[in-house]
Amino acid sequence: MKRLPRYSFGIGDRFAREGLNQLNALVAAEERFKVRFAPVWNKSNREHTIIGTEPKSTREEADAAVRRAGYEGEYFCDADHITLANVDRFIPYCDFFTLDVAEEIGSSGSREERYSGAIAKAGELYRHIVEARGGDDFATEISMDEVDEAQTPEDIRYILTRIAEEGIPVQTFAPKFTGRFNKGVDYVGDLAKFEREFEEDILALRWAVKELSLPDTLKLSVHSGSDKFSIYPVMGRILERHSQGIHIKTAGTTWLEEIVGLAASGGDSLALAKRIYACALERREELSAPYATVIDIDEGALPSAQEVETWNAERFARTLRHDEGDPMYNPSFRQLMHVSFKIAAEMGGKFTDALERNSAAIGAEIRANICDRHIARLFGAS
Repeated sequence: MKRLPRYSFGIGDRFAREGLNQLNALVAAEERFKVRFAPVWNKSNREHTIIGTEPKSTREEADAAVRRAGYEGEYFCDADHITLANVDRFIPYCDFFTLDVAEEIGSSGSREERYSGAIAKAGELYRHIVEARGGDDFATEISMDEVDEAQTPEDIRYILTRIAEEGIPVQTFAPKFTGRFNKGVDYVGDLAKFEREFEEDILALRWAVKELSLPDTLKLSVHSGSDKFSIYPVMGRILERHSQGIHIKTAGTTWLEEIVGLAASGGDSLALAKRIYACALERREELSAPYATVIDIDEGALPSAQEVETWNAERFARTLRHDEGDPMYNPSFRQLMHVSFKIAAEMGGKFTDALERNSAAIGAEIRANICDRHIARLFGAS
């Protein structure tokens, strides 16, 4: 079993171009807050399928970034949200496996009726990975976040008991929290309720380590953790209170910061960003369908393509950049851009060449986003 440090940070990257920028952002956070963050490069089967890439590209990106930076810390490559149907393509390249068994959870009945099938499936998947790799030299996460209702502390104790019985050395557990965790925008829900729930979940995990002999590195994993700025200070206080760590997964944040960087650079790069938005507007239903449960786009709040065509670099960047205090910020615009990476993929070299030309501007956006807007809030320094 590969052991995770106290803090780990999932850095998704749709186009496998920002590994060095992401790593530099985490190193800057380490220097600023005097804590270690294990980078975990993650890209789900869904994103690979939409873009037409393979898990090998994520591993190559991570390894190249580490070499270029001379980084000597631990880092991981996550097979994100995998099932028995798609895990095999990830096995040669990953050392962190997020076992997604949400679809196996029943919608009614006793805890055993609701969760026993899902946990049995997790055990089957875990053992498949061990057999294929010839050992357990990886970190394991159990994911149950993509369901309708949050698990109670009693549910989590039952789930972890069954996980222990299955012999899965789980190190991160991703429950469903109440409230909306929409892609690319802030948390929507009752913060006081979230705080109570988060602390109860932390205590359930501590109980499992003590009573079930699960790994002492066991910690909560927050999925769609990018941009949920209002919950970061809450989580930070509770983690400090109980001396606990956390794994935070970010998904499309890097892709969005690429578009912010392109737009802010002006010229042809701004024109490219405008073209992506115009196409996204035309194909909104198609692009939104895979993410229907995790986006809430107000169609009436979306500017027309003709209006956006008149925007200068500053206007486009400020509309997209996640700054709740900026009157130009538009969360519906941001959510639509979040799901529009398929259009950029269809542009091929035209898009990736633009990323290379504007790497410095994009890197500045990524560093500010990861270090200043995310991690700083976790440590009460926003």
